[in-house]
Amino acid sequence: MGDKRRVLVISGPNLNLLGHREPEIYGNDTLDDVVGEALQAAESLNLVVSHEQTNSSSRMVEAIHEARGSIDAIIINPGAFTHYAWSIHDALRAFDGPIVEVHLSNPKQREEWRSSSVVAPLASGTIAGFGRHGYRLAILAVSSLLD
Repeated sequence: MGDKRRVLVISGPNLNLLGHREPEIYGNDTLDDVVGEALQAAESLNLVVSHEQTNSSSRMVEAIHEARGSIDAIIINPGAFTHYAWSIHDALRAFDGPIVEVHLSNPKQREEWRSSSVVAPLASGTIAGFGRHGYRLAILAVSSLLD
């Protein structure tokens, strides 16, 4: 398959609490479980994946900036930043590769304020509502987009 393609997976605020926070919505899997499943899928697709979890919108913006020129695609679960963090929107706008937005729950089935996304207009697509499998599905989507 040639050179390995590089993918940055960014997990936003409170995702470090997966497995403990609202298990009725997010399930009992930890972020390590969710990312581990995605890494297994990536390996078979010749993708090199790095993952960063941050509770800071400024760190998320910096990670996106650092990805420019060195990363082929971004998978982002911006958490609550999805709905209002225009700085993340602007940072993603400056990124040249495919962007896939992912959410473990389906925001459209939750509170009304979760229905809007500042990331969606820039994303190739959004994967939502598939729980722990969402990150793996995003890996599959990115692989297809890069082929």
